[in-house]
Amino acid sequence: MPGETASNATSASPFALDPWVDASKLAPIFARTGRMHIPRVLTPESAEALHRHLSQELPWSLVVHDGERVREARPDLRQQYGEELDQKLRVEAYGSAADRFQFLYEYCSVPPAQNSVPASLLTQFLQFLNSPPFIRFARELTGRPAIDWADGQATCYRAGHFLTQHDDSAANQKREAAYVFNFTPTWKPDWGGLLQFIDSDGHIAEAYTPRFNALNIFTVPQLHCVSAVAPFAPASRYSITGWLRAR
Repeated sequence: MPGETASNATSASPFALDPWVDASKLAPIFARTGRMHIPRVLTPESAEALHRHLSQELPWSLVVHDGERVREARPDLRQQYGEELDQKLRVEAYGSAADRFQFLYEYCSVPPAQNSVPASLLTQFLQFLNSPPFIRFARELTGRPAIDWADGQATCYRAGHFLTQHDDSAANQKREAAYVFNFTPTWKPDWGGLLQFIDSDGHIAEAYTPRFNALNIFTVPQLHCVSAVAPFAPASRYSITGWLRAR
């Protein structure tokens, strides 16, 4: 329905969009470029709870791309081999990033819901993104009525982490739009980690700083990257990212 905000996604969900977020008012702005930065997107309590969860409670894997697939250093392996394993993957990523698609960052998959175990906040947040009110909000905002469900993961970019340019195209994945919810309380553009959109001439057409409690959302495909986090950055860039997809 026009103007629906998903503020009451499910009666049991601890998450809600802030009441000011109105898809019917934001959609015309989004339509100009197919992308948008929405500040103060969740209620303050929602955003603060997710920041605590991401920064204090999650086990992080380190991932790179080997040219064909994702290589993952799981938390148990990182604990066993320490900095030696991280450094090996870092050198591998830096060595290939200049001339092909590459990334280096930490991630945590969303734990599946289990009847016998209380769902983690990350699981509950993905359930919120898959609730009917939020899906309707996403369809109206983006103008993509085929959106039917959301996948997701938690990501953490620390000093030296990056994601090179790509457009999110993937055969048979039915990706309609990409999203990034940001959960780092303080961030400066000088620290890197910017979501950058690249025009046909290779210039940065627009860039979004990962502001706390902001949603960056854009239609697929669009050429973009995440700039490297500076070695002097004193904070880590926490987010929940994924795609809004069709069936």
